Amino acid sequence: MTISDQTLIARVQANGDQHAFSQLVRKHQSQVRSWARRLCNGDEHLADDLAQEAFIKAYMALAAFRGDAKFSVWLYRIVFNVAASKWRKKKLDWCNIDEQPDVAAEACELHQFAASEDITRAMQVLTEPQRIAVQLCFEEGFSHDEAAQVMGVPLGTLKTHINRAKAKLKVSLASWEQG
Repeated sequence: MTISDQTLIARVQANGDQHAFSQLVRKHQSQVRSWARRLCNGDEHLADDLAQEAFIKAYMALAAFRGDAKFSVWLYRIVFNVAASKWRKKKLDWCNIDEQPDVAAEACELHQFAASEDITRAMQVLTEPQRIAVQLCFEEGFSHDEAAQVMGVPLGTLKTHINRAKAKLKVSLASWEQG
């Protein structure tokens, strides 16, 4: 029987239940590590460090978790903040998420073309925020609201990133329409 995130969170919040938190970690560690790998250009060791730091921060902040968003969205936001902190300190290169191959094909509309040099070139015309927005919404399956929370931007800004990314990709990939 799988215990819900809400139940596990309540147990941690009520009495600091470390076993409950370890169950949350086991439940989400694969996605968190995958997301961290994308944020640090596929460096698995650095991704593990980011994920570990994010889980420590999550444990420390879990008492303040109100459940306004899904736990996974809140956790992705922490990972993003840890990576962004390192970017600001120049300890981590800006991510290049379109080159990360570990996304399941069925989870991403764009991934079916990832092997194509056309898509790779097209993704390079996007700004980093546009790439991250596309990755969160199309590869990770987050709603616009959830992706905006992860990125720490207003919903309108996220939608702008998505719309501009779509427009740039449409122009870059126009030759496909003729083929």
